[in-house]
Amino acid sequence: MKVSTAQPFQIVYSLLAHEYLGYLFESYVVQLSPKGQLTLQHQNVSAMNAAEFADGLDARDFELIALTDQIQQDAVIKEFWAKKTTPADFFLKQYDQEKGDKALQERISQYVQNRMGQILERLQGKLVFIMGKDGEPTWKEIQVAPEPASVLFHFRRNPENTHYFPTIQYRGQRLDFQQRDAVMVCCQPAWMLLDGVLHNFRNEVDGKKLSPFLTKKFIIIPRQVEDSYYQRFVAPLVESFDVHARGFDIRSERYQAKPHLIFSDVPAGIGYDAPEDSRRSTITDASGEQIHFDVAFQYGNHIVRNHDKRVSVQLEKTSDSYVFHRLIRDLENEQVFIRELQDRALEVRNGRAVLEKATAFKWLHSHAEELARLGFTVQQGSSSGKDYFIGTVTVNVGITENNDWFDIHGTVRFGEFEIPFVKLRPYILQKRHEFKLPNGQIAIIPEEWFTQYLELFAFSEEHHHSLTLKKHHVALVSDLENGNLATVTMSRKLEKLRGFEVVEDKPLPAGFRGTLRPYQQAGYNWLHFVQDYHFGGCLADDMGLGKTIQTLAMLMQRVESGAAGGAASLLVMPTSLVYNWLSEAQKFTPNLRILTYTGTYRDKNVEQFADYDLILTSYGIVRLDAELLRAYKFDYVILDESQAIKNPSSTTSQAVRHLHSRHRLILTGTPVENSTMDLWSQMSFINPGLLGSQAFFRKEFLKPIEKEKDEVKTKRLHALIKPFILRRHKAQVATELPEKIENLSYCRMTEEQQSCYEETKSYYRNKILQSIEEHGTASTQFMLLQGLTKLRQIANHPRMADADYEHESGKLREVVRMIRNVVSEGHKVLVFSQFVKHLEIVRHALDEKQIEYAYLDGNTRDRQKEVARFQETEDLRVFLISLKAGGVGLNLTAADYVFILDPWWNPAVEAQAVDRAHRIGQERTVFTYKFITKGTVEEKILALQNRKIQLVSDLITTDEAIIKTLTKEDIEELLG
Repeated sequence: MKVSTAQPFQIVYSLLAHEYLGYLFESYVVQLSPKGQLTLQHQNVSAMNAAEFADGLDARDFELIALTDQIQQDAVIKEFWAKKTTPADFFLKQYDQEKGDKALQERISQYVQNRMGQILERLQGKLVFIMGKDGEPTWKEIQVAPEPASVLFHFRRNPENTHYFPTIQYRGQRLDFQQRDAVMVCCQPAWMLLDGVLHNFRNEVDGKKLSPFLTKKFIIIPRQVEDSYYQRFVAPLVESFDVHARGFDIRSERYQAKPHLIFSDVPAGIGYDAPEDSRRSTITDASGEQIHFDVAFQYGNHIVRNHDKRVSVQLEKTSDSYVFHRLIRDLENEQVFIRELQDRALEVRNGRAVLEKATAFKWLHSHAEELARLGFTVQQGSSSGKDYFIGTVTVNVGITENNDWFDIHGTVRFGEFEIPFVKLRPYILQKRHEFKLPNGQIAIIPEEWFTQYLELFAFSEEHHHSLTLKKHHVALVSDLENGNLATVTMSRKLEKLRGFEVVEDKPLPAGFRGTLRPYQQAGYNWLHFVQDYHFGGCLADDMGLGKTIQTLAMLMQRVESGAAGGAASLLVMPTSLVYNWLSEAQKFTPNLRILTYTGTYRDKNVEQFADYDLILTSYGIVRLDAELLRAYKFDYVILDESQAIKNPSSTTSQAVRHLHSRHRLILTGTPVENSTMDLWSQMSFINPGLLGSQAFFRKEFLKPIEKEKDEVKTKRLHALIKPFILRRHKAQVATELPEKIENLSYCRMTEEQQSCYEETKSYYRNKILQSIEEHGTASTQFMLLQGLTKLRQIANHPRMADADYEHESGKLREVVRMIRNVVSEGHKVLVFSQFVKHLEIVRHALDEKQIEYAYLDGNTRDRQKEVARFQETEDLRVFLISLKAGGVGLNLTAADYVFILDPWWNPAVEAQAVDRAHRIGQERTVFTYKFITKGTVEEKILALQNRKIQLVSDLITTDEAIIKTLTKEDIEELLG
């Protein structure tokens, strides 16, 4: 029945009882008669149609309509049940006596009660009715009491039991509500419908406390449950309501508040008023990683822990009765004390604060004395799982320099107890915060000590209950002293090291042939610097900057000065570098007595080392002869390309680590190839213990740096290793370099490769020399060219001459190694070969190593596209180019390294290749490397070039033209 908005109408609110949801209100508009009386014509009003009736509604009506909408059964089902259902199905299933969902029922009840409370408090001045059984919304009008009623709770204690009942007062008159058909329309907060009037109550009475008395006069509390009932039920009533007692006392008392700060490792949610059993069981399962602070106040002899009520009730049981102490609290003064805590960074909310255990005890140690001055009593809760120490904590650490190490001594004081500093070592390293004192109390080690002293304990060694630290940890010692964490005593020499700014300039040895560039002289000086302090060093210059020459000069000086004491030095390197070192030594330090300790037929006798200054060997030999080499004490053990020991658990790493020497040095252009662990392995070789154990390093540096990108840890690691690494990039020393630096890189053939080479050389040598005897040199030119080409191919890789060859090539190994070095240092390299076959083999090797490259040979269609890709792509660092296709016409200034894989007669052709990188627009020094296979026709052609400079300098561009000029002696030497 529609209500017309053209005629007068009235908004009304109608109370009804729902079978499952309890009492609800619905909103209606009712048409008025011409005399202004309500008619039977009515219409339900909701948020959907309220706007139509806006002229007859006020703001409160719109709020009431919205609230009544929310408690209609369809709205409730939608709120709590996502699946499609009918009201009948929903209520029959969820409210079934045996199988119904009790938890859901409770949530729905709270939801409805909350909204009913909001509706009831807005109904004052509105027309309110009880709905008729036929759905008539205006069946019976009811009123809303204009002011709240008061409840007085009565207790009558007699020898057998206690009688309990409430009385209600309204406007000074007692309301007789028991057995008068009164109903609780809402329980939270309580609203009672009595004699057509809706009453609410002061102090937010819970309707459940009144409901039992609607139909009975009083409740009897048996004597056997009296204790529990008085504590759990009567005391809260006395706290919040007017209570009239007979048979026991209720005393109102006033005292000055005294603050207590009670701490415990009881988890949050377990209150101090909880039963003892529940607290104890929870403590058993607690992790103990948090400390819970409870702010309490003492009034007289009573401790009050609830912080939101002005009255707190404490129950005292006497010999024959009870006393309820009704404590009138000074909440304003309590807040002053709480603010004192908050001013000291303890965030107290609802009387509670929670801190991580280490932070909590740091806070207690810092503020205990101050809190005592403010009047606080700081104590541990009786329910706490452990007995904690909360007194003063101090540490005193001393570090004294001894011969080759530092002695660490110190004491820690926990109140009256003095503990040796060394006893904290396992706790700091394992991050265990709890230390048991002699009296059984648990002291919490301050959190900052786990950072401040972690490295000291990790890097030190324990000997007979004392700690020692190696001299190379002088930077750590300085940090501890500068942070006022230790008192340090050291020699003047070591003091000088801490403040040094410039490394002293050292003269070159007389036997050194050549000159050092300024940055090489600085490197030579630095090698002496780490030597003087008995530190291990890492010379980590970019490839091509002369690590070899700086090292040789230093070794020469050791011999000349007598500092080596007659002991030889051992230089370990990849097999492919032995000849390069030998060649460089013969050139720059010819007076050094050098033994090449390599090969299957080496003399395995360390006594022979006494006749030499320098022993050259490979990682493979050190691995094989580990026991033998360990018997000799070298002056220096030097590792070239030291990333070979990057895996600390490898046999090679373990073998070199057990060698004995006065000094240790590593040479590498790439101290970190794959992982930060590469650094640990190499640093631990030159300065054992510098970065702690492998497990410590992995946990404290590798994981934070690589997985968490921790910049603080990265800087700390750099600070620890900085004094022992000298690293110069090409760009840093560019002004000291010529525009172009040429190098020869000698490669050693593998055994299988050498066998293949010797067999082919013998075949052609016999054939060619016989032909020369019979017909002269002119007739052998084609055969000579064919033989030389074959030998060149084998010198590169035998697979170029024999597709069935399955073994390795010494030159390919060295080329790939150096490509990896250049790429890892962030440079770009052009790799030239005269043979497309050779480039194909290199391609395959790079694919296996997952190194990306550009490629160009005579079959490449879009040359410029490949050039642009190399020039413009930052991460594309390798360009493989055939000498014939790419020797001219290309601009490749992005590269600053050029590798010539197979040098031949005419340097002019190679120079054209180098000029692809070394041309206008190139702002960096260009390093060129020619790869020469030792003991092959490649090496002999170099010797010929040096003798016949004019020949190879002329504009000769073909092999045939050069071969025509060769004499019989030249040919014999080439094939010798």
